[in-house]
Amino acid sequence: MSYGKNNFTNYKIYLSIMKTECYMQKEQRALQKLINFRLPRQFMTVGIVLALIAIVFMFLRKPLFGEDSETIRFALQKVLLVGMLIMSITRDKEEDEMIVQLRMQSYAWAFVTGVIYALIMPYVEFGVSSVVNEGNETFKNLGDFQVLLFMLLVQLMCYHVLKRYR
Repeated sequence: MSYGKNNFTNYKIYLSIMKTECYMQKEQRALQKLINFRLPRQFMTVGIVLALIAIVFMFLRKPLFGEDSETIRFALQKVLLVGMLIMSITRDKEEDEMIVQLRMQSYAWAFVTGVIYALIMPYVEFGVSSVVNEGNETFKNLGDFQVLLFMLLVQLMCYHVLKRYR
């Protein structure tokens, strides 16, 4: 059996393909780790407490801190989002394939409704404020907090509804 130049070229191509497959497998494993990432069950309490504290202080912000409390409002919004995100990625008591599927389905619903909300809501807001304020309104885009809050609310609600009626 002779090993000529053609066999060496084929071997180099084979090694190149194997390296590519190894790279793709590593990327796929990393993506699966990210998809399957869940916080321990105890973090649900942390998320609920953070969200409740943020909501309570949002109502008490002006009486406690006065009119110059925009920085505090901004911080409370971020705390609320972090609390809801923690609730969203916390592991359930029984984490099986059905629960993972329901969670992914709720994320898909949240994404689709979030995009529709971000596209439609500025026009609805503009139309309503034009009618109420007799046409003296300008067009405003939604802020990141409003869209993220809406998406997290939709995800949490859809997940719990899907889980209840599975």
